[in-house]
Amino acid sequence: MGDLQNRYDVLIVGAGSAGAVIANRISENPNSSVLLIDAGPDYSHVQDTPEDLIDGNKNSVNDHDWKHQYWPTAESLITPFPRGRVTGGSSAVNTAIALRGIPEDYDGWAELGNNEWSWNKVLPAFKRLERDLDYGEADHHGDAGPITIRRHPWNELTETHQAFVETSRTLGYPDCKDQNEPYGWGTGSQPMNKLGRLRVSTAIGYLAPARARPNLLIQADTHLRRVLFEGKRATAVEVDHAGSVNRIDASLIILCTGAIQTPPALWRSGLGPRRDLEDLGVDVVADISGVGANLCDHPMVTVQILAKDPAHAAPELPLIQTVTRYSAPNSSHYPEHRNDLQIELLTWSQRENSPGVFSIAAVLEQSYGRGSVRLDSADPHAQPTIAQYFCEDDRDTLRLVANYRDALAFTQTAPLSNLIKEVLSSKITLHHSGNPSDSELATIVRQTARSGYHPCGTAKMGPSSDPQSVVDQYGRLHAVDGLVVADASIMPDVPRANTNLTSIMIGERISEFIRRSPGDYGL
Repeated sequence: MGDLQNRYDVLIVGAGSAGAVIANRISENPNSSVLLIDAGPDYSHVQDTPEDLIDGNKNSVNDHDWKHQYWPTAESLITPFPRGRVTGGSSAVNTAIALRGIPEDYDGWAELGNNEWSWNKVLPAFKRLERDLDYGEADHHGDAGPITIRRHPWNELTETHQAFVETSRTLGYPDCKDQNEPYGWGTGSQPMNKLGRLRVSTAIGYLAPARARPNLLIQADTHLRRVLFEGKRATAVEVDHAGSVNRIDASLIILCTGAIQTPPALWRSGLGPRRDLEDLGVDVVADISGVGANLCDHPMVTVQILAKDPAHAAPELPLIQTVTRYSAPNSSHYPEHRNDLQIELLTWSQRENSPGVFSIAAVLEQSYGRGSVRLDSADPHAQPTIAQYFCEDDRDTLRLVANYRDALAFTQTAPLSNLIKEVLSSKITLHHSGNPSDSELATIVRQTARSGYHPCGTAKMGPSSDPQSVVDQYGRLHAVDGLVVADASIMPDVPRANTNLTSIMIGERISEFIRRSPGDYGL
């Protein structure tokens, strides 16, 4: 299907981690006309794809980015918040980490009134999306899906990552060969959706094999202005394309624009907190207080390290290869959450003018803090205001301090310590033999905590009895018809893992609902 037509059965806005999946799965039915639009460019052949999108050894943060900024904590300055603006979305620009989360994450979603998202129900979708080259024969893995996953074997690990694994053994962490084993923990190679340097994004894994279908059209460089309604039913979208404003009609409109872009899209369409919409001069279609609230993420702090040999921190090396996953110790200050902490070695520093520097990140994988995504202008190209509010909940701060201390222990223990010239921090200098106090570490945490770039939750799914829920567990908005949200924004809480694989799973799950019960979606 080559040219844009007046009306489609299904219009998908956003060709990212979930949207590309849904476009593939829904267009499997040759009787459904499907249009997939994206604000960014599209590269229909791998050989035409720019190097920054091919190279999964590092993030792409410039050429295909939305240029967002955010406030991490109350004590921090505004800082960049990279998100992919290209077909494939953030799956096309990230570090290609393919962690799933653990059963308790999804069973927790089910306990909030989303029984279709329990671990037993999402596991088949996780298996369906993956081609695991290492453990495909295992009951909890798949071996024939669109997203190829493998782990760096020992001989591919850099010297610093080998030292990190050996040091973790000295510190008492067990080896974990498969970090996606549902009940595993400890240290091992990250599961990654890359082959060599090639990042296997959803643009490559899902869109490439679907492009030849005559019932699927992919239109890039098309920015959503707003969704249009007849009464309480979504009937069309208004977009900017090729220098003009166009209208596209559809029986079903699916927003897959991500946790940062979905709230502004809904606000501009008249769906959001009434008072805020009226202040922006937007006609209110439905008063939905939860749109843009409940921003969840993984706060992290890093230990900056100067290597004895700068070659050990060369930016030509893979940025990420290994991870340690473990649980915070029991405390009267917070309940126990399994695998709520991570420690990662980043092979080289992503900060400017930091030659020979690598880092160790302490990451809080289960957090209580919540941020927000808001609009200060109805201009369809205005940047949203993103505030994370990290470390304003003491339960988060206490565990992140403990996590940071554990990360420092890696710098003081051989063999990793043998590769270190100096341990650095932007606020205080921590010498190898030093033992900073909890108050010193708390100061660092509150001033330097940053996002792990795993935003979610800003259009929370849940039953209509939850006043903060935006969509039901099938992705359908409670307040209007004909409109579905299917991306990281519907997660009620952040899983204890990088969110890309879970976002792909959401695409698989929502498309399954639509295929199984099209009448429930007006098709």
